[in-house]
Amino acid sequence: MGSKNKLRRFNENETFSNVVQPTREELVSSKFNLKGNWRTEMFKNNNPLVLELGCGKGEYAVALAKKYPNKNFIGIDIKGARFWRGAKTAIEEHIPNVAFLRTQIELIDHAFAENEVDEIWITFPDPQIKYKRTKHRMTNATFLERYKQILIPEGVVNLKTDSEFMHGYTLGLLHGAGHDVIYANHNVYKQEGSPEEVTSIQTFYESQYLEQNKPITYIRFKIK
Repeated sequence: MGSKNKLRRFNENETFSNVVQPTREELVSSKFNLKGNWRTEMFKNNNPLVLELGCGKGEYAVALAKKYPNKNFIGIDIKGARFWRGAKTAIEEHIPNVAFLRTQIELIDHAFAENEVDEIWITFPDPQIKYKRTKHRMTNATFLERYKQILIPEGVVNLKTDSEFMHGYTLGLLHGAGHDVIYANHNVYKQEGSPEEVTSIQTFYESQYLEQNKPITYIRFKIK
């Protein structure tokens, strides 16, 4: 993406009512006024709140919002020029129940209050295969603890990935720590009984993976 095009998207994001871009200082100093108030201030309702972490272009969050109009969705990514597409689509198509937050996932517990979130989706994250990158894996123990802080007691996390490594790493960590694995599948498009919301929505890259016959894996779990 050219720098001019990226700058144009950054500037357009500033005008979107469904995009929130707090500074790091706002978040860590507890000056972020949406924390604890996302439903009432952003969505003007009391519907369940669902996050997509590392949302990329925002296509999955937008598709979920279309499919479940009685839930609120927030796509989160540090790269605003990417989720510009999802934010713009939501505005053009008048989809009121999806918003986008530009921040690092490490700051998620500063952006949301305790028990504020009902569900989390992690779709096709970078598996960070090298050992020294373990701290950046979005299902490592540190991240799970952050998710637990903001999830309701019965809240669930969904991991959808094309990485067998990420799938295996996460399953091993979950079982080892005694977390509740509700559902796990090594190939959601080949095995019967896969949850409909997992197979009915595909990202651009997911469609490419499927054309290459690459298996898509899925885990649904609760953090104890």
